[in-house]
Amino acid sequence: MKFIALIPARFRSTRLPGKVLKDINGKPLIYHVYMNTRRTSGIDDCIVCCDEDPVADACRRNDINYIMTGTHHTSGTSRIAEAAARIEADVIINVQGDEPMISSKILTPLMETFNDPAVDIATVVKRTDDENEIQNENVVKAVIDAKGFAMYFSRATIPHRRKDVTREAVYRKHIGVYAYRKNVLLDIVKLPPCDYESIEMLEQLRWLHAGYRIRTIETAETLYGVDTPEDLALVTDILKNRHS
Repeated sequence: MKFIALIPARFRSTRLPGKVLKDINGKPLIYHVYMNTRRTSGIDDCIVCCDEDPVADACRRNDINYIMTGTHHTSGTSRIAEAAARIEADVIINVQGDEPMISSKILTPLMETFNDPAVDIATVVKRTDDENEIQNENVVKAVIDAKGFAMYFSRATIPHRRKDVTREAVYRKHIGVYAYRKNVLLDIVKLPPCDYESIEMLEQLRWLHAGYRIRTIETAETLYGVDTPEDLALVTDILKNRHS
């Protein structure tokens, strides 16, 4: 199978505009995402999907493969689908452009799931017992079936444990790294929104609603996405200490 990693890199991000170009130890954030993805054995190519010239310019300066995509996209999935339609691949890996600490420890198990012909879409989850994460609506929780497929994703605290139940619940937070068979990716971006997606603001609920199954991979790794200046400072320190 041919695995291609696509990294959506929107320049005008809402919470931290231009974040993919923010400096981390002398290199733009997108460079670290790209290089850590490329280092993963089994990925045949890695391409940044840009929407504006500043990102493309940074890619050229740093020898990063890139494709220009439209500025109309409302999600990273839609953006990479435009790029995927132009390239040859069996499986597309969607690596978020604000995840500079992505690594093979997450990407390799994700790719290995596609040895199973029943898998069309796969993503990553991690167990958490952090009450702040469990109660935080910005941390998406997932409920998984006996075969590792997602039953539902929610910003709510799921599973909900009734007050008269003594059994402890297992909570899994969703890590937003996906992989899709190329034909499935090109199909799911054509689906109309469903009510669950519109209520929760989670596009993967559209896929579940349409009958697609999402295999989950459980990881022990911690990723630190960059959405705020504080996130940027934290990741900069971690990577600086890692390479010192």
